[in-house]
Amino acid sequence: MSGNSSEKAKLYQVLLAPHISEKTAMASDLDGRHTFKVASSASKLEVRKAVEQLFGVKVSGVQISNVKGKTKRFGATMGKRKSWKKATVRLADGEDLDFVSTE
Repeated sequence: MSGNSSEKAKLYQVLLAPHISEKTAMASDLDGRHTFKVASSASKLEVRKAVEQLFGVKVSGVQISNVKGKTKRFGATMGKRKSWKKATVRLADGEDLDFVSTE
């Protein structure tokens, strides 16, 4: 039984947070595409398994991209935001994510 709990813990480490913006909100409403911040070591298969098991939906496709950190000015000094990995998950027809009722 401990293998199951460690497997579930790994799934929570793959998906870090939903990425919400105007563009991703429109994509989720129109096309059933949901965007997540994921671990930098996450693969497409890991993201697919994590979304399917955590939300109980069927995933039809996953696209992953690396987002480069922007160079920004912080007062008088120049700084750089962290780079991160983004996964866009397309759900099968008729499926929808419910962020409220997850375990």
